[in-house]
Amino acid sequence: MTANPVLWNLDARGVATVTLNRPEVNNAYDAGLIGGVLAAMDELGRKPSLRLVVLKGNGKHFQAGADLKWINGVRPKSTEENEAVSRATFEAVQRLNTLPIPTVALVQGGCFGGGTGVISACDVVIAADNAMFSITEVRWGLTAAIIIPQLCDAIGVRQVRRYALTGERFGAEEARRIGLVHEVVPLAELEAAGAKAVEQLLANGPEALAETKRLAMESSFGGMSVDDAAYARLVKLHSARRQTSEASEGLASFAEKRAANWGKGA
Repeated sequence: MTANPVLWNLDARGVATVTLNRPEVNNAYDAGLIGGVLAAMDELGRKPSLRLVVLKGNGKHFQAGADLKWINGVRPKSTEENEAVSRATFEAVQRLNTLPIPTVALVQGGCFGGGTGVISACDVVIAADNAMFSITEVRWGLTAAIIIPQLCDAIGVRQVRRYALTGERFGAEEARRIGLVHEVVPLAELEAAGAKAVEQLLANGPEALAETKRLAMESSFGGMSVDDAAYARLVKLHSARRQTSEASEGLASFAEKRAANWGKGA
């Protein structure tokens, strides 16, 4: 297992690279990775030279959503513990969403479940042509409650109503068509495309960038327009769904590598 689930560095230009670093499980998130993202945001927030964040995933895949073994371990715990997990997950995504500086996500391989919420919270998303996407939660009897606002911002309610309900996989070109990613490049050119986007952003006034982003967020359907009470409700729904018998059956089907028997979980 990797010692540090999240790596980060800051270069002389003020460009931070934050790297999800659990490649042995396709960068699936657990408490350690969530905490690592929050810690990285805290540390970077104290750097006066910070101008931009690039988000990456180590290994073949960008981010495979939740670590379902970890989720299954959290599920039988108390309501308060489950809500704390959902709250931390929401906070990690929302911190990315509301950073007053530009964020660039570079996506290769799988980007599933919470990973789609993460990239929806980024300003510029560039995908390799081998990228594959899915809003997978319903497949396991769970919901994507805490990332629905970001997804609705990125791809619109109509596309969320398809892809968050079917849980189907779709490729990079479809992701670009619906607005989940901005650009698709060959895998070998992903880093170069990211570097080009960084240079374009660094050429602009930092204060103007911050104000433009803030105004865009204030005008959005979700994101900053969803108040604290609404997010508290989403956190409760997200955590409560994890503790249902349906989720128990869905997670068991994952562990046992079989189709779920939804009648059994009802």
